[in-house]
Amino acid sequence: MKTICLYFEIHQIIHLKRYRFFDIGTDHYYYDDYENERSINDIVERSYMPALNTLEQMIKESNGYFKVAFSLSGVGIEQLEMHAPQIIEKLQAMNQTGCVEFLAEPYSHGLSSLIDSECFTKDVRKQCDKIKEYFGKTPTVLRNSSLIYSDDIGLMAANMGFKGMLTEGAKHVLGWKSAHYVYHCALAPKLKLLLRDIKRSDDISLRFNNAEWEGYPMFADQYIDSIAKLPEGSQVINIFMELSALGIAQPLSSNILDFIHALPKFAQAKGITFSTPSEICRNVKSVAALDVPDALSWVDEERDVSCWLGNPMQREAFEKLYSVAERVRIADDPRINQDWDYLQASNNFRFMTTKPSNVGLDRGIYSSAFDAFTNYMNILGDFITRINDRYSTDIDNEQLNSLLTTIKNEGEEIAMKDKEIARLQAKIEKMEAAAKLSKTAGVDKKKTATTGRRGKTANSKKATTSK
Repeated sequence: MKTICLYFEIHQIIHLKRYRFFDIGTDHYYYDDYENERSINDIVERSYMPALNTLEQMIKESNGYFKVAFSLSGVGIEQLEMHAPQIIEKLQAMNQTGCVEFLAEPYSHGLSSLIDSECFTKDVRKQCDKIKEYFGKTPTVLRNSSLIYSDDIGLMAANMGFKGMLTEGAKHVLGWKSAHYVYHCALAPKLKLLLRDIKRSDDISLRFNNAEWEGYPMFADQYIDSIAKLPEGSQVINIFMELSALGIAQPLSSNILDFIHALPKFAQAKGITFSTPSEICRNVKSVAALDVPDALSWVDEERDVSCWLGNPMQREAFEKLYSVAERVRIADDPRINQDWDYLQASNNFRFMTTKPSNVGLDRGIYSSAFDAFTNYMNILGDFITRINDRYSTDIDNEQLNSLLTTIKNEGEEIAMKDKEIARLQAKIEKMEAAAKLSKTAGVDKKKTATTGRRGKTANSKKATTSK
């Protein structure tokens, strides 16, 4: 029986402000707050809320037949917390149906998996903690930024305890194989791989409203029929895209939500089910290992990482950023950590690309790739200077780690001693109070005894007088 795995990414770009060379050392705030608020409110109104309302309605109308998965970047959640908490509330309500799964991904939506395993692991675990906080469950399936995957990344995911991972069904990796089966990591056989059906995903997210496309107009019954006609034995049809495809890439006026809404009805009529990624990893066996020595992604025709690291400017910025990764990790300063998350975001490097793309690229405030590179490097220069000013470069990372560990241990020891002092002080005060109470009771007892004796003597004198 064929099953559809429908997954949506929710990520929000943190827009950097125009930052001049002369701002270095004087201005440590790097963000365009107005544009961040404007852009997320726009995408919430035009895409997120109407799309989520439709998906929730589909779950309720199908009595649990329809299922869907999401992943939210940590920086995206932060923007929703600040400007659109109603989206988080909507996702929490959908979570209560039991038909929604939330996946893990790097908190920063960054590219650390390509250069620093420790940074990647910490980034993913930070996002998992955020998902557990809001939705009550720790993710068991990982989705890396832009579906970036390689054998080495798969091994890292397996070592973190994940059961499965989403990636791209790229032709140069699959060869004659089909994306409609479950595979496993070549270096970690227990990690199952779900591969995106490129054609059917892009038919919705990229081509749905294109009047020049040969498949236009596309209807829900035709779409499901194409899935039903897949070769016998096809297991899974993985349809992965950004949630913003519903309303932004494909405007609401195109009736994209009506199309999505009709899918469960026609799928059920053909005996095609819907499953979450964890259900597939649990219930469907892998057919073979998938060898992916070089990183692939879901971006551009090449399906690789060249849109982020394809030119010397991008590589210089990338290497410069991660040159301080260990120092940031050791220092563990809250303000530095937040800037670190935002500066890692992959879109910062995407703005520097010089590649032609079949998907339009909006560079925002930047007029060119070089303009994006210059602005980012100015900010990065200030960021690195702040780290070095706080923790002198005369101290190497090993010494800094030792020093901060010693300070931390001494701080914990002082805290323990303060706690012990407070306990002993409370015990002394209790003993003093008990002693005072005992002394007061003794005085009262003595007074009572004296009063008794005086009364007895008085009675005795009174009796003698009577005689």
